Amino acid sequence: MSMKHLDRVKELLNYIEKEPENPFNLYALALEYQYQDKEKASFYFNKLLTEHKDYLATYYHAALFFANEEKLQKADKIFSDGIELAKAQNNLHAKKELENAYLNFQFEND
Repeated sequence: MSMKHLDRVKELLNYIEKEPENPFNLYALALEYQYQDKEKASFYFNKLLTEHKDYLATYYHAALFFANEEKLQKADKIFSDGIELAKAQNNLHAKKELENAYLNFQFEND
């Protein structure tokens, strides 16, 4: 792990301590860990998906992360839930991104 990575993680953990209800900090931490520490990335993505269900940004990266971890059913559900949430939030850009990623996911895992 690089010093930059460790510094960012430390900084994000400080932010989480100061603002435990801000999902962005958890999201940034999950992204920071996704290639460095799969277990911690999984922990933070799961925390976001259960405690911050309305945080739309999570769904795209979480679905891809779990797909890469060969947790295909979980990834499938996250994609579906994310698309539904994007519709509910009327976020057409996120909906389109999720739908495209979901199609690729389905194509690769058919």
